[in-house]
Amino acid sequence: MTLPDARIALKKFFGYDNFRPNQAEIVQSVYDKKDTLVLMPTGGGKSICFQIPAITLDGICIVVSPLISLMKDQVESLRGNGIPAAYYNSSLSASDEKQLMEDLENEQLKLLYVSPERLLTRSFYQLMQQMNISLFAIDEAHCISSWGHDFRPEYTKMKFLKNSFPNVPIMALTATADKLTRKDILTQLGFQNPKVFLASFDRPNLSIEVRSGQKRLQQIVEFVKNRSNQSGIIYCLSRKNTENLADKLRANGIRASHYHAGLSPKMRSEVQEDFINDKVPIVCATVAFGMGIDKSNVRFVIHYNLPKNIESYYQEIGRAGRDSTDADTLLFWSYGDVKILTDILTDPQNRTELTDLKMSKLERMRHFAEAMQCRRKILLAYFSETMTEDNCGNCDICKNPPQRVDGTLIAQKALSALARTKEQAGINLLINILRGSNNREIFEKGFNKIKTYGAGREISYLDWQSYMMQLLNAGLMEIAYDQGSVLKLTASAKEVLFEGKKIELVKPVDVKARVEAAKKKAKGKPKRERVRDELFEALRALRLQLARVRGVPPYIIFSDATLEEMAAKRPTTDLAMNEISGVGERKMHLYGEQFKQAIIDFLIAKEKSGQKVQGSSHVLSFNLYKNGTTIADIATQRNIKELTVLTHLAKCYEQGEDFDVSEFIGAEEIDLILGVLPQIEEPYKMTDIFNHFEEKVSYDKIRWALAHYYREATVE
Repeated sequence: MTLPDARIALKKFFGYDNFRPNQAEIVQSVYDKKDTLVLMPTGGGKSICFQIPAITLDGICIVVSPLISLMKDQVESLRGNGIPAAYYNSSLSASDEKQLMEDLENEQLKLLYVSPERLLTRSFYQLMQQMNISLFAIDEAHCISSWGHDFRPEYTKMKFLKNSFPNVPIMALTATADKLTRKDILTQLGFQNPKVFLASFDRPNLSIEVRSGQKRLQQIVEFVKNRSNQSGIIYCLSRKNTENLADKLRANGIRASHYHAGLSPKMRSEVQEDFINDKVPIVCATVAFGMGIDKSNVRFVIHYNLPKNIESYYQEIGRAGRDSTDADTLLFWSYGDVKILTDILTDPQNRTELTDLKMSKLERMRHFAEAMQCRRKILLAYFSETMTEDNCGNCDICKNPPQRVDGTLIAQKALSALARTKEQAGINLLINILRGSNNREIFEKGFNKIKTYGAGREISYLDWQSYMMQLLNAGLMEIAYDQGSVLKLTASAKEVLFEGKKIELVKPVDVKARVEAAKKKAKGKPKRERVRDELFEALRALRLQLARVRGVPPYIIFSDATLEEMAAKRPTTDLAMNEISGVGERKMHLYGEQFKQAIIDFLIAKEKSGQKVQGSSHVLSFNLYKNGTTIADIATQRNIKELTVLTHLAKCYEQGEDFDVSEFIGAEEIDLILGVLPQIEEPYKMTDIFNHFEEKVSYDKIRWALAHYYREATVE
């Protein structure tokens, strides 16, 4: 199997002309039978990485997925694209399970989704022994590591796959894993010489904003009303908050539901289905909501409370804008949130050997909320990625930057001191070294003898804490949680130490002032909703109508991004519709004609109202002609010349519209005219062809012949 085969499948089943960054290389890794770790942000296209090999290789791909709702959603989407897929879990009825077994026996499926619990049963193991398995794909692979933010013990037992099926490649996929978690995933799964792909974590389509937690309801109501009819998720820390907030939003005229684990399975399912099917635009939920939803048109995510760690935060905001179009994220935080989370984590009943790690990650989350640096830079640095630009321009700090000073010398002192400890100091110890403290640990380890001992004694302890967090957030240092939380230098640190790279820092007094101001008054106004024209709304209404008839979520029909491209390009031919990203063969067959007609109806209505829509005149002429109107009558109705009408029809024919052109030109005439093209200089001009025939062939014939030539060239 080759990458050209993969690209053909990508276009045929998913409607995409090209792979996103890293996807082609990941597919090739599977073709080479390599075990593969894929780290790619939510909405970055992880599923394509295993779905394309599954479609193109002989046999079946087993996908391990932690949630029933996620399986259902993925399978629905695959079937909507004409790909035979199924899931095997406790929700299947006896008849469904019987049908599944028949499909497996007859090798009718390309993908089978199972839970980790089902995968580990003896009966399923025996079933796998009878299958021709092409690939194992382990989704949400961070669950395998105790260093990750969502550890699940059953995931740790999946090492048996490598032992039992040594010749079947395994792909582990996750959207959120720091360096330590990535290393642990490889160890736990027993990968040998794996290929590791770290896609960029940058989601430039997401705006990132942090606000004070005061007057949250008032701010949320204003924020949501500026985004009417848009889908959004509001994450809350407690079940009670989800219910109270949903009630208050409804009292303010906003359609909202609530979701948490305390609801009955039936109620949770109803809320999720209503959200997926755009019946209720907003859900106030605890953090479990959204994990099993591949809904592409979520336009905003709000965190009512501070999350427990950056991994969770980044995964949750990633549920917005999965279609790569603009989306907003808003995080509220307060010191009260920090206290509540601290109490939960340090409660004696909850304490485990990972409590200290969780507290460290909570502290990093708090510093993110307080930070005066580009928030995107902080997030990328956390996942060991460096942003090349000075700032992102799409977060609240970049839009309202604080006063900065040259902090290169301060950074060099801190980084040099860390280097001289051989990277064996945590934050507090490093500050004490810089301040020349008489701390016993410093003398026991001999750190009082290093050159930078006391090099920063003029800076207070609290100010050094602020600077340290800025250096950490800037990606100059990282915390090695598996080595007692000591600090490690990064490649960027060496640029500051040895290559003259300058660093800007915010004075701690300015940091404190902004934090105090945030406590008293919430800052920032919501960004205005992006402009979406009437055609987009008409297409969205058609999508909703078709979705309800077919009993599927609207985004299964087409994503918002696909509708936006349709609205911008206004395709009215099969050829043009096939060029829209996200329109594959099956979706073209199922929905292409209806969306084409909706676009044509929109253009006709615009002209009848006296509005001219650029680039649509030929479509209107052709639509009248297709409905039996004569050339003369079209010219009269549209107040244009008959010659213009013929030009319009020729253009539509060139663009792929199928109709009999024999009344305008015969096959022999086409052959005669096109036969002289080798003698004419490109680009072909009708005047040159007209003169070649000594004015004995009309411009009309030449126009139709060229339309035929370009039509055939496009098809080829």
